[in-house]
Amino acid sequence: MDGHGSVQVRLFGALHSWASERGAPTALEVEVPEEGLVARELARRASLPLELIEGVFVDGRVHGADHVIFPGQRVAFVPKGTPGPHRVFLGLWDAGKRGSWT
Repeated sequence: MDGHGSVQVRLFGALHSWASERGAPTALEVEVPEEGLVARELARRASLPLELIEGVFVDGRVHGADHVIFPGQRVAFVPKGTPGPHRVFLGLWDAGKRGSWT
């Protein structure tokens, strides 16, 4: 094996709009080393605007910028600006305190 795999990445909300306006895909596959990659670096490799990201869902659970992502996982980046109660309910408020995206 070459020591790499990939993850499926999806974009939500304003990130989806941001990509669509540029003619970029809103769902993509990104190569990740076997030892994993922090979410912030995955977003960089996908050329996403870090200043727009608040959290990342990995296999259905929300995490912050420093969460390590491994090949085969499903990832969805969530933008800043999610309405108040949803931020708390989904865990984005707490995830935002776990590492800076920029």
